[in-house]
Amino acid sequence: MKDWIDRAEALGLLGVKPQTLYAYVSRGLIEVRREANSRSSQYRTADVTALAGRRGRSRSRSAVAAGSMAWGEPSVVTAISTVHRGRLIYRGLDAVDFSQHATLEVAARLLWNSAGEAGFAIPVTDTGNPFQALAALVPESHASIGRSSERLARDAQAAIARIAASCGLGPGQGPLHATLGTLWSLTAEETDLVRQALVLLADHELNASAFAARVAASTGAPLTACLLAGLSTLSGPKHGGASAALLRLLDEAAAVGPQPAVQGWLDRHGFLPGFGHPLYPQGDVRAAVLATRIAIEPMMQELQDLVLDLTGTLPNIDFALTALARAMRLPSSAPFTIFLLGRSVGWAAHAMEQARDAALIRPRARYQGPVPAPSSGT
Repeated sequence: MKDWIDRAEALGLLGVKPQTLYAYVSRGLIEVRREANSRSSQYRTADVTALAGRRGRSRSRSAVAAGSMAWGEPSVVTAISTVHRGRLIYRGLDAVDFSQHATLEVAARLLWNSAGEAGFAIPVTDTGNPFQALAALVPESHASIGRSSERLARDAQAAIARIAASCGLGPGQGPLHATLGTLWSLTAEETDLVRQALVLLADHELNASAFAARVAASTGAPLTACLLAGLSTLSGPKHGGASAALLRLLDEAAAVGPQPAVQGWLDRHGFLPGFGHPLYPQGDVRAAVLATRIAIEPMMQELQDLVLDLTGTLPNIDFALTALARAMRLPSSAPFTIFLLGRSVGWAAHAMEQARDAALIRPRARYQGPVPAPSSGT
Protein backbone atom coordinates (compact mmCIF):
# COMPACT_ATOMS: atom_id res chain seq x y z
CA MET A 1 0.00 0.00 0.00
CA LYS A 2 1.28 3.46 -0.91
CA ASP A 3 2.11 5.72 2.02
CA TRP A 4 0.66 8.79 0.25
CA ILE A 5 -2.17 9.37 -2.25
CA ASP A 6 -3.24 12.39 -4.27
CA ARG A 7 -6.35 14.49 -3.72
CA ALA A 8 -8.52 12.62 -6.24
CA GLU A 9 -7.80 9.27 -4.59
CA ALA A 10 -8.44 10.70 -1.13
CA LEU A 11 -11.77 12.21 -2.22
CA GLY A 12 -12.75 8.93 -3.85
CA LEU A 13 -12.03 6.89 -0.74
CA LEU A 14 -13.80 9.30 1.57
CA GLY A 15 -16.72 10.18 -0.71
CA VAL A 16 -16.64 13.82 0.34
CA LYS A 17 -16.25 17.25 -1.25
CA PRO A 18 -12.85 19.00 -1.32
CA GLN A 19 -13.82 21.44 1.43
CA THR A 20 -14.60 18.51 3.74
CA LEU A 21 -11.19 16.98 3.00
CA TYR A 22 -9.54 20.30 3.86
CA ALA A 23 -11.53 20.44 7.09
CA TYR A 24 -10.22 16.99 8.06
CA VAL A 25 -6.68 18.20 7.40
CA SER A 26 -7.16 21.37 9.48
CA ARG A 27 -8.51 19.29 12.38
CA GLY A 28 -5.41 17.07 12.30
CA LEU A 29 -7.32 13.96 11.23
CA ILE A 30 -5.37 13.58 7.98
CA GLU A 31 -1.69 14.40 7.51
CA VAL A 32 -0.82 16.28 4.30
CA ARG A 33 2.43 17.03 2.51
CA ARG A 34 3.38 18.99 -0.60
CA GLU A 35 4.60 16.95 -3.60
CA ALA A 36 8.20 17.62 -4.56
CA ASN A 37 8.50 20.26 -7.31
CA SER A 38 4.74 20.63 -7.44
CA ARG A 39 1.94 22.71 -5.98
CA SER A 40 -0.19 19.59 -5.48
CA SER A 41 -0.72 17.97 -2.09
CA GLN A 42 -0.59 14.34 -1.03
CA TYR A 43 -2.49 12.78 1.86
CA ARG A 44 -1.36 10.02 4.20
CA THR A 45 -3.06 6.83 3.05
CA ALA A 46 -3.42 5.29 6.52
CA ASP A 47 -5.22 8.39 7.82
CA VAL A 48 -7.59 8.48 4.84
CA THR A 49 -8.48 4.79 4.96
CA ALA A 50 -9.01 4.87 8.73
CA LEU A 51 -11.32 7.85 8.42
CA ALA A 52 -13.14 6.27 5.48
CA GLY A 53 -13.78 3.16 7.58
CA ARG A 54 -15.25 5.20 10.38
CA ARG A 55 -17.46 7.17 7.97
CA GLY A 56 -18.68 3.93 6.43
CA ARG A 57 -20.15 2.69 9.67
CA SER A 58 -23.54 3.78 10.92
CA ARG A 59 -23.18 6.68 13.31
CA SER A 60 -26.00 5.64 15.61
CA ARG A 61 -24.97 5.63 19.24
CA SER A 62 -25.35 1.87 19.49
CA ALA A 63 -23.28 1.27 16.35
CA VAL A 64 -20.52 3.58 17.54
CA ALA A 65 -20.44 1.80 20.89
CA ALA A 66 -20.37 -1.63 19.26
CA GLY A 67 -17.68 -0.55 16.81
CA SER A 68 -15.41 0.67 19.57
CA MET A 69 -15.14 -2.88 20.94
CA ALA A 70 -13.14 -4.24 17.97
CA TRP A 71 -10.36 -1.97 16.65
CA GLY A 72 -12.88 0.89 16.50
CA GLU A 73 -13.16 4.37 17.93
CA PRO A 74 -10.98 5.16 20.96
CA SER A 75 -13.08 4.53 24.05
CA VAL A 76 -10.77 5.01 27.05
CA VAL A 77 -8.73 8.12 27.85
CA THR A 78 -5.14 7.27 28.77
CA ALA A 79 -1.78 8.99 29.04
CA ILE A 80 0.19 5.72 29.11
CA SER A 81 0.73 4.72 25.48
CA THR A 82 -0.71 4.81 21.98
CA VAL A 83 0.03 3.76 18.42
CA HIS A 84 0.16 6.88 16.27
CA ARG A 85 0.73 6.58 12.51
CA GLY A 86 2.70 3.38 12.86
CA ARG A 87 4.75 4.51 15.88
CA LEU A 88 4.41 3.09 19.39
CA ILE A 89 4.48 5.94 21.91
CA TYR A 90 5.21 5.59 25.65
CA ARG A 91 4.14 8.78 27.48
CA GLY A 92 5.30 11.00 24.65
CA LEU A 93 8.47 9.00 23.86
CA ASP A 94 9.04 6.86 20.78
CA ALA A 95 9.09 3.34 22.24
CA VAL A 96 11.54 1.99 19.66
CA ASP A 97 14.04 4.74 20.45
CA PHE A 98 13.40 4.30 24.17
CA SER A 99 14.03 0.54 23.90
CA GLN A 100 17.55 1.00 22.57
CA HIS A 101 18.96 1.42 26.08
CA ALA A 102 16.14 1.29 28.67
CA THR A 103 15.50 -1.65 30.97
CA LEU A 104 12.08 -2.97 31.92
CA GLU A 105 12.58 -1.37 35.33
CA VAL A 106 13.10 2.04 33.70
CA ALA A 107 10.05 1.41 31.50
CA ALA A 108 7.99 0.64 34.61
CA ARG A 109 9.01 3.93 36.18
CA LEU A 110 8.02 5.77 32.99
CA LEU A 111 4.69 4.01 32.39
CA TRP A 112 3.70 4.16 36.05
CA ASN A 113 4.62 7.85 36.09
CA SER A 114 6.51 7.06 39.28
CA ALA A 115 9.06 9.25 40.99
CA GLY A 116 10.59 6.33 42.89
CA GLU A 117 12.89 3.63 41.64
CA ALA A 118 11.25 0.52 40.19
CA GLY A 119 12.75 -2.88 40.91
CA PHE A 120 11.56 -6.45 41.23
CA ALA A 121 12.95 -8.34 44.23
CA ILE A 122 12.31 -11.94 43.21
CA PRO A 123 11.51 -13.98 46.32
CA VAL A 124 12.80 -17.38 47.30
CA THR A 125 9.53 -19.25 47.04
CA ASP A 126 7.85 -22.12 45.25
CA THR A 127 5.06 -20.14 43.62
CA GLY A 128 3.86 -22.71 41.07
CA ASN A 129 2.69 -21.21 37.78
CA PRO A 130 1.94 -17.49 37.24
CA PHE A 131 -1.80 -17.99 37.85
CA GLN A 132 -1.14 -19.62 41.22
CA ALA A 133 1.45 -17.00 42.11
CA LEU A 134 -0.97 -14.11 41.62
CA ALA A 135 -3.99 -15.90 43.03
CA ALA A 136 -2.08 -16.60 46.25
CA LEU A 137 -1.51 -12.85 46.72
CA VAL A 138 -5.09 -11.72 46.12
CA PRO A 139 -6.63 -12.63 49.52
CA GLU A 140 -4.01 -10.61 51.41
CA SER A 141 -4.07 -7.63 49.03
CA HIS A 142 -5.81 -4.29 49.47
CA ALA A 143 -8.40 -2.67 47.20
CA SER A 144 -6.79 -0.42 44.60
CA ILE A 145 -9.19 2.53 44.86
CA GLY A 146 -8.11 5.18 47.34
CA ARG A 147 -4.51 4.02 47.66
CA SER A 148 -1.60 6.29 46.83
CA SER A 149 0.43 5.90 43.66
CA GLU A 150 3.46 4.87 45.70
CA ARG A 151 1.59 2.04 47.41
CA LEU A 152 0.10 0.83 44.14
CA ALA A 153 3.59 0.81 42.61
CA ARG A 154 4.83 -1.19 45.59
CA ASP A 155 2.00 -3.70 45.09
CA ALA A 156 2.87 -3.97 41.39
CA GLN A 157 6.54 -4.61 42.06
CA ALA A 158 5.73 -7.37 44.54
CA ALA A 159 3.24 -9.02 42.19
CA ILE A 160 5.54 -8.91 39.15
CA ALA A 161 8.38 -10.32 41.26
CA ARG A 162 6.12 -13.27 42.15
CA ILE A 163 5.31 -13.74 38.45
CA ALA A 164 9.04 -13.78 37.69
CA ALA A 165 9.66 -16.39 40.36
CA SER A 166 6.88 -18.56 38.95
CA CYS A 167 8.58 -18.38 35.53
CA GLY A 168 11.72 -19.91 37.01
CA LEU A 169 13.79 -16.78 37.61
CA GLY A 170 16.17 -17.09 40.54
CA PRO A 171 15.91 -14.89 43.62
CA GLY A 172 17.53 -11.48 43.65
CA GLN A 173 17.13 -7.78 42.92
CA GLY A 174 18.88 -7.46 39.55
CA PRO A 175 17.26 -6.37 36.28
CA LEU A 176 14.83 -8.97 34.98
CA HIS A 177 16.59 -9.27 31.62
CA ALA A 178 19.86 -10.12 33.37
CA THR A 179 18.12 -12.75 35.49
CA LEU A 180 16.57 -14.24 32.36
CA GLY A 181 20.00 -14.26 30.76
CA THR A 182 21.31 -16.29 33.68
CA LEU A 183 18.34 -18.67 33.59
CA TRP A 184 18.78 -19.33 29.86
CA SER A 185 22.62 -19.18 29.81
CA LEU A 186 22.65 -16.35 27.28
CA THR A 187 25.56 -14.31 25.99
CA ALA A 188 25.75 -10.60 26.79
CA GLU A 189 24.41 -9.73 23.33
CA GLU A 190 21.53 -12.20 23.63
CA THR A 191 20.67 -10.89 27.09
CA ASP A 192 20.57 -7.36 25.73
CA LEU A 193 18.21 -8.46 22.98
CA VAL A 194 15.87 -9.91 25.64
CA ARG A 195 16.09 -6.56 27.45
CA GLN A 196 14.92 -4.70 24.35
CA ALA A 197 12.10 -7.18 23.72
CA LEU A 198 10.83 -6.76 27.30
CA VAL A 199 10.74 -2.97 26.92
CA LEU A 200 8.96 -3.11 23.55
CA LEU A 201 6.33 -5.40 25.08
CA ALA A 202 5.79 -3.32 28.21
CA ASP A 203 2.59 -1.74 26.89
CA HIS A 204 0.51 -1.53 23.74
CA GLU A 205 -2.33 0.88 24.28
CA LEU A 206 -5.75 -0.65 25.04
CA ASN A 207 -5.05 -4.26 24.07
CA ALA A 208 -7.37 -6.99 25.30
CA SER A 209 -5.40 -7.85 28.44
CA ALA A 210 -4.86 -4.20 29.41
CA PHE A 211 -8.59 -3.61 29.03
CA ALA A 212 -9.32 -6.60 31.26
CA ALA A 213 -6.95 -5.19 33.88
CA ARG A 214 -8.68 -1.81 33.67
CA VAL A 215 -12.14 -3.37 34.08
CA ALA A 216 -10.96 -5.14 37.23
CA ALA A 217 -9.38 -1.93 38.55
CA SER A 218 -12.56 0.02 37.89
CA THR A 219 -14.31 -2.16 40.47
CA GLY A 220 -11.64 -1.38 43.06
CA ALA A 221 -10.11 -4.86 42.84
CA PRO A 222 -6.60 -5.26 44.30
CA LEU A 223 -3.80 -4.62 41.88
CA THR A 224 -2.77 -8.28 42.04
CA ALA A 225 -6.30 -9.24 40.94
CA CYS A 226 -6.03 -6.76 38.06
CA LEU A 227 -2.82 -8.45 36.91
CA LEU A 228 -4.53 -11.81 37.22
CA ALA A 229 -7.30 -10.54 34.93
CA GLY A 230 -4.66 -9.43 32.44
CA LEU A 231 -2.88 -12.77 32.63
CA SER A 232 -6.11 -14.70 32.06
CA THR A 233 -6.75 -12.68 28.92
CA LEU A 234 -3.15 -13.01 27.70
CA SER A 235 -3.43 -16.80 27.87
CA GLY A 236 -5.86 -16.86 24.93
CA PRO A 237 -4.59 -18.15 21.55
CA LYS A 238 -5.42 -14.83 19.87
CA HIS A 239 -3.23 -12.86 22.29
CA GLY A 240 -0.22 -14.27 24.14
CA GLY A 241 -0.78 -17.71 22.63
CA ALA A 242 0.03 -16.55 19.10
CA SER A 243 3.67 -17.66 19.34
CA ALA A 244 2.56 -21.18 20.25
CA ALA A 245 0.30 -21.19 17.18
CA LEU A 246 3.19 -19.99 15.02
CA LEU A 247 5.31 -22.88 16.31
CA ARG A 248 2.61 -25.30 15.14
CA LEU A 249 2.59 -23.60 11.73
CA LEU A 250 6.38 -23.99 11.54
CA ASP A 251 6.08 -27.68 12.41
CA GLU A 252 3.58 -28.08 9.56
CA ALA A 253 5.88 -26.20 7.20
CA ALA A 254 8.76 -28.51 8.10
CA ALA A 255 6.57 -31.58 7.52
CA VAL A 256 4.74 -30.72 4.29
CA GLY A 257 6.52 -27.63 2.97
CA PRO A 258 5.90 -23.91 3.60
CA GLN A 259 3.39 -23.26 0.81
CA PRO A 260 1.00 -26.16 1.59
CA ALA A 261 1.28 -25.35 5.31
CA VAL A 262 0.45 -21.67 4.80
CA GLN A 263 -2.42 -22.39 2.43
CA GLY A 264 -3.83 -25.05 4.73
CA TRP A 265 -3.65 -22.72 7.72
CA LEU A 266 -5.40 -19.96 5.79
CA ASP A 267 -8.11 -22.39 4.65
CA ARG A 268 -8.72 -23.60 8.22
CA HIS A 269 -8.31 -20.39 10.20
CA GLY A 270 -8.45 -17.45 7.79
CA PHE A 271 -5.33 -15.84 9.28
CA LEU A 272 -1.68 -16.61 9.93
CA PRO A 273 -0.22 -16.39 13.45
CA GLY A 274 2.78 -14.10 13.65
CA PHE A 275 1.84 -11.93 10.69
CA GLY A 276 -0.01 -8.63 10.29
CA HIS A 277 -1.40 -6.17 12.82
CA PRO A 278 -4.34 -3.77 12.35
CA LEU A 279 -2.49 -0.91 14.04
CA TYR A 280 0.57 -1.27 11.81
CA PRO A 281 -0.47 -1.28 8.13
CA GLN A 282 3.18 -0.77 7.13
CA GLY A 283 4.49 -3.44 9.51
CA ASP A 284 4.89 -3.88 13.27
CA VAL A 285 7.73 -1.55 14.29
CA ARG A 286 8.52 -3.73 17.32
CA ALA A 287 9.13 -6.75 15.13
CA ALA A 288 11.10 -4.70 12.61
CA VAL A 289 13.60 -3.36 15.12
CA LEU A 290 14.11 -6.74 16.80
CA ALA A 291 14.58 -8.44 13.41
CA THR A 292 17.67 -6.34 12.77
CA ARG A 293 19.33 -8.13 15.70
CA ILE A 294 18.07 -11.70 15.18
CA ALA A 295 19.68 -14.35 12.98
CA ILE A 296 16.39 -15.71 11.62
CA GLU A 297 16.61 -19.41 10.82
CA PRO A 298 16.11 -20.46 7.15
CA MET A 299 12.67 -22.01 7.65
CA MET A 300 11.29 -18.89 9.31
CA GLN A 301 12.86 -16.67 6.65
CA GLU A 302 11.32 -18.80 3.91
CA LEU A 303 7.95 -18.60 5.65
CA GLN A 304 8.27 -14.82 6.01
CA ASP A 305 9.09 -14.37 2.31
CA LEU A 306 6.26 -16.67 1.23
CA VAL A 307 3.64 -14.94 3.40
CA LEU A 308 4.70 -11.53 2.10
CA ASP A 309 4.39 -12.79 -1.48
CA LEU A 310 1.01 -14.48 -0.92
CA THR A 311 -0.74 -12.04 1.40
CA GLY A 312 1.36 -8.86 1.53
CA THR A 313 1.51 -9.03 5.35
CA LEU A 314 4.65 -8.52 7.40
CA PRO A 315 5.79 -10.20 10.64
CA ASN A 316 4.46 -8.93 13.94
CA ILE A 317 5.88 -9.08 17.46
CA ASP A 318 4.82 -12.72 17.90
CA PHE A 319 6.95 -13.71 14.89
CA ALA A 320 9.89 -11.75 16.30
CA LEU A 321 9.61 -13.39 19.73
CA THR A 322 9.46 -16.83 18.14
CA ALA A 323 12.45 -16.09 15.91
CA LEU A 324 14.36 -14.81 18.94
CA ALA A 325 13.60 -17.94 20.96
CA ARG A 326 14.59 -20.31 18.14
CA ALA A 327 17.78 -18.40 17.35
CA MET A 328 18.85 -18.67 21.00
CA ARG A 329 17.57 -22.26 21.38
CA LEU A 330 15.29 -21.26 24.24
CA PRO A 331 12.42 -23.33 25.65
CA SER A 332 9.17 -23.21 23.66
CA SER A 333 7.62 -21.32 26.59
CA ALA A 334 10.17 -18.47 26.32
CA PRO A 335 8.11 -16.21 24.01
CA PHE A 336 5.20 -16.29 26.44
CA THR A 337 7.53 -15.69 29.40
CA ILE A 338 9.04 -12.60 27.76
CA PHE A 339 5.59 -11.35 26.73
CA LEU A 340 4.16 -11.91 30.21
CA LEU A 341 6.98 -10.25 32.13
CA GLY A 342 7.06 -7.25 29.82
CA ARG A 343 3.32 -6.73 29.58
CA SER A 344 2.73 -7.11 33.32
CA VAL A 345 4.30 -3.65 33.67
CA GLY A 346 1.67 -2.24 31.30
CA TRP A 347 -1.18 -3.97 33.10
CA ALA A 348 -0.04 -2.38 36.33
CA ALA A 349 0.13 1.04 34.64
CA HIS A 350 -3.43 0.72 33.33
CA ALA A 351 -4.75 -0.57 36.66
CA MET A 352 -3.15 2.37 38.49
CA GLU A 353 -4.52 4.90 36.02
CA GLN A 354 -8.01 3.38 36.18
CA ALA A 355 -7.95 3.23 39.98
CA ARG A 356 -7.15 6.95 40.10
CA ASP A 357 -10.05 7.63 37.74
CA ALA A 358 -12.42 5.79 40.12
CA ALA A 359 -15.04 5.31 37.38
CA LEU A 360 -16.70 1.93 36.92
CA ILE A 361 -16.35 0.43 33.43
CA ARG A 362 -19.79 -0.94 32.74
CA PRO A 363 -20.90 -0.91 29.06
CA ARG A 364 -24.43 -1.95 28.10
CA ALA A 365 -25.19 -5.02 25.99
CA ARG A 366 -27.30 -4.91 22.83
CA TYR A 367 -29.75 -7.70 23.52
CA GLN A 368 -30.92 -9.75 20.51
CA GLY A 369 -32.99 -12.43 22.19
CA PRO A 370 -36.75 -12.76 22.64
CA VAL A 371 -38.68 -10.55 25.05
CA PRO A 372 -41.70 -11.91 26.93
CA ALA A 373 -45.04 -10.28 26.28
CA PRO A 374 -46.22 -7.79 28.91
CA SER A 375 -48.17 -9.48 31.66
CA SER A 376 -51.86 -8.59 31.70
CA GLY A 377 -53.15 -6.67 34.69
CA THR A 378 -55.96 -8.02 36.81
